[in-house]
Amino acid sequence: MSIYPILKDSLEKGEISEKLHTVFLKLYTTYLQSLEQDGLSMPEHEEVFFDLFNLMKIQIENPYLFESYHQKIRRPIDYAEFGLRFVRPLLNREKSRLLHRDNLEKISSQIARNENVILFANHQTEVDPQLMTLLLEESYPQIGNEAIFVAGDRVLIDPMAVPFSMGCNLLCIYSKRHIDNPPEKKEEKQRHNQKTMRVLRDLLIEGGKCVYVAPSGGRDRPDAQGEVVVAPFDPQSIEMFHLMAKQAKTPTHFYPLSLVTFDILPPPQSIQKELGEERSAKREGALFSFGEEIDMANFPGSDVQDRHAKRSARAMYIWNLVKTEYQNMKQPK
Repeated sequence: MSIYPILKDSLEKGEISEKLHTVFLKLYTTYLQSLEQDGLSMPEHEEVFFDLFNLMKIQIENPYLFESYHQKIRRPIDYAEFGLRFVRPLLNREKSRLLHRDNLEKISSQIARNENVILFANHQTEVDPQLMTLLLEESYPQIGNEAIFVAGDRVLIDPMAVPFSMGCNLLCIYSKRHIDNPPEKKEEKQRHNQKTMRVLRDLLIEGGKCVYVAPSGGRDRPDAQGEVVVAPFDPQSIEMFHLMAKQAKTPTHFYPLSLVTFDILPPPQSIQKELGEERSAKREGALFSFGEEIDMANFPGSDVQDRHAKRSARAMYIWNLVKTEYQNMKQPK
């Protein structure tokens, strides 16, 4: 059975909008073309698009409301497995690399001792959590399966993104990019973020947690020359996670994580206020590099007295760690 008549029928009945129809169709077409170009049979993977369509319709009819801390849903629908099934064919294992496994070994040991790990990372695609899980599933499945991802509100309300989000462990926040839109909701969003930070503190007190956060507040995008660059890190975001870790008093370790995933599901060229962003898929490799543990007290500029300057210096230092490793991974091998 083809997805085309089902999409057309749903559009004609008013079950989906023209925009959503166009977005879904482009994702399906590019996914199909990319797999066929790599010699994979699309019919073997077609069922996942029927699942996505049905899950998307559920969200349109009855939107799922995320709590500050969302734990992945496995039943009655296994959203976690759905996300992995969708992304798995797009991940070219031969082109993928998992770098600095010695640091992953340290991370694994620290979590096993009921200590916490916070990953300060760049972010490139909506499916970065699934890609990380897939790359870690053979060597460090527990890290990938139990990691908690800090998620902005866009992936919690877009009906095409929500089915993937429901299959992840998430700390749900409003990013700085969207907190002022609309203005009358700003205070409510700020209260929600404060609640989420309290939940984070409680999770860190419990211990044994691995948390992924993108301090940029969004995905990397191309610069004026068309080169994808690591978006700058927000000092306040890093300071907040550092503060929650200190309040928790459970030993917490910080690591830089650099990833190259952009081509698999690139974001729009510019940040959009409206929902329904265009999506295109490509079968490609994913590169993840787990850097050395960060000394949050001693770094270039840590000796300055002004606390704001110190926070800015720390954020710049961590951003440079992620950016430098990102650029190293992008170099032809």
